Amino acid sequence: MTAPLHGRKIAAAIAMASIAAIVLSACSGGSEQPEGGGSEDPIVIGISLPLTGDFSEPGKGVERGYEAWRDIVNESGGLLGRQVELKILDDQSNADRVVSDYESLIAQDGVDLVFGPFSTRLVVPSARVAQEYGMLFVEPAGAAAEVFEQGFDNLFYAAPAVADDHYNNLADYLLALPETERPETVAVAAMDDPFAQGTAYGLRDKLEAGGVEVLVDEVYPPNTTDFSTIAAKIAQSDADMVIGGTQYQDAVNLIIALQQLDYQPELAAFSTAPTNPEFAAAIGNATEGILAPTGYSPTSEFPSNVEFVEKYTEMHGNPPAEDEANAYTTGQVVAAAVEAVGCAEQGECQQQLIDWLHDNTVDTVVGPLSWDETGKPNGAHLIQQWIDGEILIVLPEDVKEGDFLFPKPTW
Repeated sequence: MTAPLHGRKIAAAIAMASIAAIVLSACSGGSEQPEGGGSEDPIVIGISLPLTGDFSEPGKGVERGYEAWRDIVNESGGLLGRQVELKILDDQSNADRVVSDYESLIAQDGVDLVFGPFSTRLVVPSARVAQEYGMLFVEPAGAAAEVFEQGFDNLFYAAPAVADDHYNNLADYLLALPETERPETVAVAAMDDPFAQGTAYGLRDKLEAGGVEVLVDEVYPPNTTDFSTIAAKIAQSDADMVIGGTQYQDAVNLIIALQQLDYQPELAAFSTAPTNPEFAAAIGNATEGILAPTGYSPTSEFPSNVEFVEKYTEMHGNPPAEDEANAYTTGQVVAAAVEAVGCAEQGECQQQLIDWLHDNTVDTVVGPLSWDETGKPNGAHLIQQWIDGEILIVLPEDVKEGDFLFPKPTW
C-alpha cells in the first residue's frame, strides 16, 4: 500500500524541514536557540592580531591577555549574564590584511563587539574601519601620537600613557641631577614604526632640550635582523646612554651586537622588549641595569590585578607581562561600558558605549583610566630596570620596588 499523495507531500515537507533545521544548527555551531530572542546567545567579540610576521611576539602576548580575560569573565558568569566568545584572526602584521579582517568580522560575521590589534601601524587602519561601522574601538597597543590625531571619537587606548610620554619619569629624574652627574651624550636607534619611534623620540627630545647631545640617530626597517652597522656607529660614538625604540626581536639583536663590540653605556633604555618574559633568556646575562617604561606591574595592588595575576599564573605558570595586561585592560574597559549601558550589539548600542567611556573612569589592572576627547589616556608610565635578575619599578620614587642603578653594570 502506498500513502495518499497528500500524505507523501506532508512527509516530504517534514523531511525537508528536518534537513533545514540540521543545516541551520550546523551553521550556528549546533547550539540551541532559546525561545524569545536569544538572550542566552554568547557575546561574540571580533579581533585581528599579528600572530605571524613582524609583530608576532607581542601579538601572541596580546592574544594570551584577551583569552585570560575571556576565561576569567566567563567563570564569573559572563557579560550581561551571557558567555563571551572571541573570534581571533591573524592579520600577519599587515595593514591591508587587518582592514579586511575587521570588515569581515563586523559586516559578514556580525560580531557584537570588537577589540583592537597590536601596533600603531595596525590600530590606525582598523580603527578607521570600526568608526565607519559605528563600533566602539578599545585598543591595547596603539600609543603613537598619530593615533590620536585622526579625529577618531570611537577609540580609547587601554593603558596609562601614550608613547611620547612613556619615559617622562626617567627624563625628569635625569635632568634633575647635577650637570656633572647626568649623561652628556646619547645614541638613538629606532624601528621605523610610530610606537617605537614615539617612545624613543619622546625621551630623546626631552633630554636634548635639557642639554644632552645626540651623537647617533638611526632608523631601521621593521624586518631588520643585522644590526652590525648601527651597533658600530653607536659603539664608535661612545655615547653615555643608548636609547632603543624597539619592539622585541630587534632589541635583542641590537643588544647582542652592542655586546659583541664591547660598548658599555652608562644607561640603556629599550621600549617594550625588556618587559617580555623571553627577554632575559634571549640576551643571557646582559640584562642588568637595562631600563624600560611600562604601564603595568604584576606586583601592583589594584584589586582586579591581584585576581588577574593569580589566575593568569595558574593558567600559564608565570605572571602576565605588559602586553597581556594591556589586552586584559581592554577587556575590562569594554566590559565596564557594557555592564553600565546594558547592551552589547551592533547599532545604537555602540554609540551609547562610546559616550559612557568618554564620561567615566574605569578601574583596571593598570589603575584607574580616563580619557580625553581623542581617546588619549590621562596618566603616566612607570620606569622599570633589571636588578639582580628581576625587573623592578625604580621610578617614580613613591612607588619604587628597587633603587635606580646608575651607571648600569657592564653587559
